[in-house]
Amino acid sequence: MRIILAPMEGVVDHLMREMLTAIGGYDLCVTEFVRVVDQKLPARVFTRLCPELLQGGKTLAGTPVRVQLLGQEPDWLAENAVRAVELGSPGVDLNFGCPAKTVNKSRGGAVLLRDTEQLYRIVKAVRAAVPAEFPVTAKIRLGYEDTRLAIANACAIAEAGASSLAIHARTKSDGYRPPAYWPWIAKIKQQVAIPLVANGEIWNAEQALLCQEQSQCQDIMLGRGALAMPNLAQHIRLKQPPLPWPEVLALLMRYSEFEMSGEKGKYYANRVKQWFSYLKLQYPQASELFQQLRVLTRSADILALLQQQREITERAEARSV
Repeated sequence: MRIILAPMEGVVDHLMREMLTAIGGYDLCVTEFVRVVDQKLPARVFTRLCPELLQGGKTLAGTPVRVQLLGQEPDWLAENAVRAVELGSPGVDLNFGCPAKTVNKSRGGAVLLRDTEQLYRIVKAVRAAVPAEFPVTAKIRLGYEDTRLAIANACAIAEAGASSLAIHARTKSDGYRPPAYWPWIAKIKQQVAIPLVANGEIWNAEQALLCQEQSQCQDIMLGRGALAMPNLAQHIRLKQPPLPWPEVLALLMRYSEFEMSGEKGKYYANRVKQWFSYLKLQYPQASELFQQLRVLTRSADILALLQQQREITERAEARSV
């Protein structure tokens, strides 16, 4: 079994990748997308989204990080894919699953699931350009509005030479509403020869096992579940219990310090609130804390609240010993 950390735009940045891979259990990460339009992008665009390129294409824990590209022009995607591997990415991933309206309007992401031929042309061009030793992978949903092209799209991507294919088992129209339709991945697996990776609605070890059974895939990709339970990969792989709340608080403090000191500090308040929106699905304490945190806008105030909560938790633990 391989466990892959999903690309989540605006959430799973390099700091989150560092933290989650340090906890362990991941075989691979995929970056937030690099948007390709009509030019070969400078190296700084890649290293900004994937600073791991400056350390051998891996997180500090040693987990490989693959650059993801999003666009619709085969030749420009191919040129940028070559640049990504030249800069140190261990392969290239192609985004055909992003549901964002702004991305779809400019013919990127999930809207390409309406155009099977274009999917084929993109993957074919990128595969031809990238040296054979580097994987070219892709991520799709089951379709845009419906699943009519699910098998045709997967077959096109496989025939174009993709090394493997991750499938988020919902359409773009489904959004993130449960359930994920894992049996659809099993249907697709009967038609394609390349390895598949199952993704969608995996929140705990039991759901991971059910996903593997219904999708007939051993390899899985974790997204929102990994944010709700920071040790989800080890929970699945080693049957670890969910990370205790005091340790989650310690992670939040580390994340806060990283984010506030980095170039993305101005986004910190939004990012930490977004993370809390997932944590509260697993931890009642996060739900209570979020009620106080959601009205704060200043980073210093949020950090002070987290520190206060950590001290309260530590005192409560000390009393219980």
